[in-house]
Amino acid sequence: MKEHPLSGVKTYEISILPDERGFFAEALREDWKELLGDDKIAQANISVSYPHIVRAWHKHVRGQVDYFLVLKGAMKICAYEEETGKLAEVIASSEKPTLVRVPGKYLHGTKTVSDQPSLTAYFVTKLYDYKNPDEIRRPWNDPTIIPIEVNGKKDDPRVGKPWDWFAPPHK
Repeated sequence: MKEHPLSGVKTYEISILPDERGFFAEALREDWKELLGDDKIAQANISVSYPHIVRAWHKHVRGQVDYFLVLKGAMKICAYEEETGKLAEVIASSEKPTLVRVPGKYLHGTKTVSDQPSLTAYFVTKLYDYKNPDEIRRPWNDPTIIPIEVNGKKDDPRVGKPWDWFAPPHK
């Protein structure tokens, strides 16, 4: 398990058990306490996003936590803490199955970064309330989302500017 500089954002690599038929993997277990803590999964969802599609920004104010697992393609998953300006960015892909934990108190969103659609299973700790959704939404290109650091780095070239989901990868 890896903890990211934004408190509560964690990644957990999934163990693949291959055999002559293909492979088996446990996607999520309630006894993975290092990752889950006291979280209980209430609902599982699946989502397909076409290449270069951004689904952002939103947050949950009633304590929901999201767990993302990219099953096909690759996705950039970001969480942003408005109070501090810290941003966590994770690239998740089907090539290296990883659970990404994002506390709902952070604005968060995704972008498919593969040239094929991404298929994501995500698990949440609260049931979706159709009549009173726990979502505060912001535009995907909200100019007020200006990170002061990305993954703990203040020298990232994207720091100090409105977040650009389409900025080219940097090294």
